[in-house]
Amino acid sequence: MAGNVHHRQHMGDAKRRPRALVVNDTQEILELFQDILEAMEIDVVLMSYAPRELDRVRDVGPDLIILDFLMGDREMLGWQLLQKIKMDRQLAAIPVVVCTAAVRTVDELQGYLTEQGVLVILKPFRVDQLEEAVRRALSSVQPAASVDGEGDESKERPATSRADG
Repeated sequence: MAGNVHHRQHMGDAKRRPRALVVNDTQEILELFQDILEAMEIDVVLMSYAPRELDRVRDVGPDLIILDFLMGDREMLGWQLLQKIKMDRQLAAIPVVVCTAAVRTVDELQGYLTEQGVLVILKPFRVDQLEEAVRRALSSVQPAASVDGEGDESKERPATSRADG
């Protein structure tokens, strides 16, 4: 069974707007992200999680992926999807922003997340924190290349926002 995909594109734009794929299992969260990202002039594709989603991710061709580690009754579905994305040659270079309440998981995986150029925002977050992480992710043309310098790694850490939990 495939996850639901809601795709809203704006026709007639002179140049292609960035496209974000948002993966979450809660419709209200998906709609919130859609409102925020569209206000930033980003085309949004919404997807609820289901197994074998890499084909869907490829079909969307996103410039950015936003996902949660915790989905439904299985805590680590988002983490598994992130691993699959980063191990896929076609998808690995796409910037990823993780928005999650899984504080312990983020702490345990911080080295890997930083190495992979994954930006993390802990829930609950402020809209401006999400907007900043999205701008940073979209400005990183080659996220894998940012691992080469100490300064780049230290810049990734502030995107981890710890707002009450």
